[in-house]
Amino acid sequence: MAASLPLAGEKVGCVISISHLHGTSEDPGSLPRGPWSGSGVLLSQSPGMVLCHGMIFSPFLLESEHPHWAQRQVLLPDNFSPDIQICVLRPSDHSSQTRFSWPNEDLQGSSLSLRFNPLSSCLEAPDGVERHEAKLLMLVPCRQFQNAVSKVFRASDQWHFGGEEVGEESGSFADDLRFLHWFALLRILDCDFPGGSSMSCMPAAFLRKGDPLFACGSPFGSFCPDIFMNTLSKGIVSNLAGEGNALILTDARCLPGTEGGGIFAVSGVGLQLIGMIVAPLCWKSSEWVGLTLVCAVDCILESIRNVLAESHRFPKTWLPPLRLAAKAQNMAVAKDGPVQRMLAAVVLVECGSTWGSGVMVSSRVVLTCRHVVSGASSVRVRIQPSPEQKLVTKGKVVFATQETSPYDVALVELEDSLSTFVEPVLASKFCEGEDVSMVGFGAFGQVCGPSVTSGILSAVITVEEKPVMLQATCAVHGGSSGGALFATHSGKLLGIVASNTRDNSIGATYPHLNFSVPITVLQPALLEYTRSRDLRGFRELNRVADRVRVVWRLQREPGEVPLSKL
Repeated sequence: MAASLPLAGEKVGCVISISHLHGTSEDPGSLPRGPWSGSGVLLSQSPGMVLCHGMIFSPFLLESEHPHWAQRQVLLPDNFSPDIQICVLRPSDHSSQTRFSWPNEDLQGSSLSLRFNPLSSCLEAPDGVERHEAKLLMLVPCRQFQNAVSKVFRASDQWHFGGEEVGEESGSFADDLRFLHWFALLRILDCDFPGGSSMSCMPAAFLRKGDPLFACGSPFGSFCPDIFMNTLSKGIVSNLAGEGNALILTDARCLPGTEGGGIFAVSGVGLQLIGMIVAPLCWKSSEWVGLTLVCAVDCILESIRNVLAESHRFPKTWLPPLRLAAKAQNMAVAKDGPVQRMLAAVVLVECGSTWGSGVMVSSRVVLTCRHVVSGASSVRVRIQPSPEQKLVTKGKVVFATQETSPYDVALVELEDSLSTFVEPVLASKFCEGEDVSMVGFGAFGQVCGPSVTSGILSAVITVEEKPVMLQATCAVHGGSSGGALFATHSGKLLGIVASNTRDNSIGATYPHLNFSVPITVLQPALLEYTRSRDLRGFRELNRVADRVRVVWRLQREPGEVPLSKL
């Protein structure tokens, strides 16, 4: 029997729109460029309280506040333009409702349903959108999130957050960091429902990598809310950082305007609010990372509580009685399941100042990529079988394919054996369309451990009826090379990640189009080496058919069509 998201009938997702009350009191050209609308979450109905991201208030900050505002513990209405007008748009309670249920297997036994925007599937226009006036109560910084961001995102990596592509007009990395950790609490003036309930929340400390998540936000903010309001996206927890997991990264795909939207985790009692979307698009240098940056909602609420506790100026009723629910036993998480075993098998391979990923296939043997070891005879390997265990050891590069080989593969033998290691099960067949997970140290290196991204096996490329290349839709970034492609449900190792895709004609990278060496190509050589330390099977990877070379060069055979630009 399907269960609904708490408050689904009351539509917890909303759009926040901010403008000047009478046109504008300033020269429009002097106002900073950027959207003044975004998403929000209705925390409670009585009183009507909304939480949203603070970025959309930045254009209305008084000029006199600019030198020192970032160091404040709270920003109040008198720190902003006096003619500010705030509107909250939400689906009407009287509009028809569209319900969507995910298959049981997607929620690992918990069949739940969320309500899509009720206007997105009907022809009635914005009649079903309610417009409410609201006032700003406070903007509060979440210091736990700020500390985590400063450790994970380094200026030297040229990170960029937001909707503009690298190269377009945008703020600096320092400007991005100044606004990322601020959140706004609003009070709806004409929307109190006696007896209304409050949103059920859950501490992010309970999350683990691989947990399923659902995002609910409104792409493009107040633009066409009858079409885009409360759009849903599904993903998993890709990585976690900070005290109490204040910083969450998910591969749920979100768009500009969803900042301030809710991130929900699956529990035995339904879906519970666990985070708030901070930045839907992240870039590292010129590479699109394709992950969504999220702040844990319990950390935001704790920051608000601290402000309320330190001042008698605020009515205590402003903070609704939010329930931080304990994680239910039947919550659909990756705890001790295939995802956790995948994470334990993937290691960080360091070669001088460069690094990549590797997969432990036995207690002393690591598979990685040729370009990761980069001609070195030895590497340093960081092993993290669990969050509590870390081991650094040296490894000898016993084999690497030649540059002329289409298979980008290397074999590393560790100096020390890992006695507690559980060998991954190697797949013997591949099913196009099956759910897969990629585990690697892409984008963040050793800062917060391996990341996991989800997708499907989109294609199995064969030559003479034998798989020679796997194509998947998981997000793959620089540093993921040598990582593992697993079957999500069985945990079987499918392949070794070799690359994502780059369009050399425009310099664009596509993380969701990537390629792996099938484990069936490596398995015979691997078995021979583990039994007798004989490398003859691996040397055969240097002598493969020309058709295999053609596949891995991403081009057709000469004379068929022009060479690929990829």
